[in-house]
Amino acid sequence: MKKVTTLLSTLALATTLAAQNLPQTERQYLSGHGCDDMVEWDFFCTDGRNSGKWTKIGVPSCWELQGFGTYQYGITFYGKPFPEGVADEKGMYKYEFEVPEKFRGKQVNLVFEASMTDTEVKVNGRKVGSKHQGAFYRFSYNVTDFLKYGKKNLLEVTVAKESENASVNLAERRADYWNFGGIFRPVFLEVKPAVNLRHIAIDAKMDGTFRANCYTNISNDGISIRTQILDKKGKKITETTVPVKAGGDWTSLQLNVSNPALWTAETPNLYKAQFSLLDKTGKVLHSETENFGFRTIEVRESDGLYINGVRINVRGVNRHSFRPESGRTLSKAKNIEDVLLMKSMNMNSVRLSHYPADPEFLEACDSLGLYVMDELGGWHGKYDTPTGVRLIEGMIERDVNHPSIIWWSNGNEKGWNTELDGEFHKYDPQKRPVIHPQGNFSGFETMHYRSYGESQNYMRLPEIFMPTEFLHGLYDGGHGAGLYDYWEMMRKHPRCIGGFLWVLADEGVKRVDMDGFIDNQGNFGADGIVGPHHEKEGSYYTIKQLWSPVQIMNTSIDKQFDGKFSVENRYDYLNLNTCRFLWKQVKFPLATDASNATIQVLKEGEVRGSDVVAHSAGILDIKTNILPNADALFLTAIDSYGHELWRWTFPVNKLNQQTEQLSPLSSRPTYTETENELTVKANKRTFIFSKKDGQLKGVSVDNRKISFANGPRFIGARRADRSLDQFYNHDDEKAKEKDRTYSEFPDAAVFTKLDVKEDGGNLVVTANYKLGNLDKAQWTINPSGDLALDYTYNFSGVVDLMGIRFDYPEDQVISKRWLGAGPYRVWQNRIHGTQYNVWENDYNDPIPGETFTYPEFKGYFGDVSWMNIQTKEGTISLTNETPDTYIGVYQPRDGRDRLLYTLPESGISVLNVIPPVRNKVNSTDLCGPSSQPKWVNGPQTGRVIFRFM
Repeated sequence: MKKVTTLLSTLALATTLAAQNLPQTERQYLSGHGCDDMVEWDFFCTDGRNSGKWTKIGVPSCWELQGFGTYQYGITFYGKPFPEGVADEKGMYKYEFEVPEKFRGKQVNLVFEASMTDTEVKVNGRKVGSKHQGAFYRFSYNVTDFLKYGKKNLLEVTVAKESENASVNLAERRADYWNFGGIFRPVFLEVKPAVNLRHIAIDAKMDGTFRANCYTNISNDGISIRTQILDKKGKKITETTVPVKAGGDWTSLQLNVSNPALWTAETPNLYKAQFSLLDKTGKVLHSETENFGFRTIEVRESDGLYINGVRINVRGVNRHSFRPESGRTLSKAKNIEDVLLMKSMNMNSVRLSHYPADPEFLEACDSLGLYVMDELGGWHGKYDTPTGVRLIEGMIERDVNHPSIIWWSNGNEKGWNTELDGEFHKYDPQKRPVIHPQGNFSGFETMHYRSYGESQNYMRLPEIFMPTEFLHGLYDGGHGAGLYDYWEMMRKHPRCIGGFLWVLADEGVKRVDMDGFIDNQGNFGADGIVGPHHEKEGSYYTIKQLWSPVQIMNTSIDKQFDGKFSVENRYDYLNLNTCRFLWKQVKFPLATDASNATIQVLKEGEVRGSDVVAHSAGILDIKTNILPNADALFLTAIDSYGHELWRWTFPVNKLNQQTEQLSPLSSRPTYTETENELTVKANKRTFIFSKKDGQLKGVSVDNRKISFANGPRFIGARRADRSLDQFYNHDDEKAKEKDRTYSEFPDAAVFTKLDVKEDGGNLVVTANYKLGNLDKAQWTINPSGDLALDYTYNFSGVVDLMGIRFDYPEDQVISKRWLGAGPYRVWQNRIHGTQYNVWENDYNDPIPGETFTYPEFKGYFGDVSWMNIQTKEGTISLTNETPDTYIGVYQPRDGRDRLLYTLPESGISVLNVIPPVRNKVNSTDLCGPSSQPKWVNGPQTGRVIFRFM
């Protein structure tokens, strides 16, 4: 056995060494590989910043981010091909480079991965080829006869930011994204033997059938092509050799692999195909190696998209190639970061909006597993037919062999030229489906931003419903807000296969002319699930939970829990037994514990997932019982790659059972009265109640004032206008403002009296009201100086925000620490994505779209057992003993344009109802059941305990 193993290893090594010795394509980079290793070229900018002089610039780059020219956001000149006032500077580049003597006699191509926009090239003073038009596409020139071998050569490039071609400007630049200029992707020499393989297009099916179309650069008699299939370890599996027809420059070949490991987003198994061009004697003239995957794409009419015979659910997002410091110029590492970011949210698909991405991004999708929609440029405008034909050929020749690419997209939102639809399959032997995003084409209905109800109507159509944009993000709205409702509807419907959220990340530029300010162009670029530097917003975790392929269906457990969870396996291919599950039983610190008190792990373990096949349900037994002193159980699902899918937290001992009982003190609370006030003292704490309105008006600890006051007061609010009201006034100029404004219900409660009585060692102060919402506020003050508030209010009607509130000056707040759902705030339609635990964060007040500090300090927090608010005056500690309520810490801040909400001031509040949040397109009442206002009828009661320290 040892000899066999040694022989196999030797053969594998021999195969690898043979491949290394074959005449392969070489690259000599003239630029850097990306934004992390730019190479300096000489540069002259014709207008804007740093213009009118020769200087240096890093290549590749967007020149605006290097301090040149003028920043331009595309939508400013929407629909105008040659508008007055558009930034239209040009950049002139020069670069000297040496060409080795060994390249003589070979074919040398000068390759630009992409350049914005019109690009003219000279080598050693001679113009090479025609002007290239189209910013996001690879183009090249054969410069074999232009070069000086063994000597220095001069490359001169002129790049016009605006195109002379009206259709290019309309398709690429009059769009809702930043317009840059420059050579923004790498430049290199591609060196091949004089007779070479020009292009290869692969079609590898799930049954192991492998086909390839191979093209040579010239026609030649007596040549053939040998193809070898190698596994991931480089071991040869099979091979074939086919002749190229005499006088021809291409051939088609076929071979078969038995039981191949298939490629899917869940199982990204890759193979290599090594193609060798042979002369009459069998000598290898040129060799190329392509990565590929065996997989079959099938669109079943009125049914779904099947990959390898399995219907998939698309959990996707739109993605721009972007970073604040480098614009559209990325690096291999940053492209991989983007793929890992999407995978970390349990996504399986990405749409390349609205242009082809870097090759390194597609390579990462191949190897890490993402389904890709590769898109031809065309935001709302479209390329003219000759331009589109040329760009499609280049796009598909570059990308055709990536197994991750499932769809081609012919533009965006009517930015498609229907004369181009047939061009895609000319170059794609796999005949992938061609999509019209926001249109109905190829059996897919992809309409964007439909309301929850409209989406249901679209699913009644015969076409497969797959919105290529939905739940449009803006600041803290959209994305996860409403996703639970949408996703439950989408994943269960027989004609819906999922969709693509808009959008992955904020497209904010770090303005070098504005002291590094991150410019999102107001609300235009602030649409991301994450911030411009991938700062995680609340929706990140909501998406991660809802799109986890493993779902624990238990909503709660108790002390009698036997270790068995109901589980759904929502993978498309993988068995649950490919996952493992970590569990911990923990004990939480109390509100009265020191601020550095940590969670105590009482017991922990790990189990392998049970045998539950994809698209089915079963039982997960973690084989443990709940310990008597455990407060919660943590359960974490880990996939086969070691990535966390989600962690669920199950409280088993809520706060009212774990509140620390203080030892009774000998000194009972005392009180004094004046005409206007009732003053209570207990354990060096003083509380002042008003006899005019019954509210708590003042707090002090050892004569140190804590400005917590003016409550409890009833708060109730509703969004002022509803988009579906039959009396909606479409002529109202302020309709949009009203659509986002929440108006308070006035509380007509009349204060009647303040009662004081002793109850054992406690003092009870009761404020009574009539004729309004607030009915009663009963304070129980114990000898320790704790205040227990029992309150009752009445409300009947429809409401978006409801509860009780107190005032505390926001400028005095330092931080908060709490046991509850966190660390992010919640909305009524974005409850998922938080975990019950002990959290802490410092005060912050970021301006949405401008500053990116997360988690936000202010907002509504769910399932809070206790919360300690640290202030400059002391600590305000509250213990919430009312289930299904929220703690409000002031109110969420909207962007400067107030496009999402204008909420009433709610101070420190205990709320039975919190508002939903809209998305950029749809108001809340259009976002599904979880986004609707609440119908409330009758009394609401609650209990909260305050401690001041």
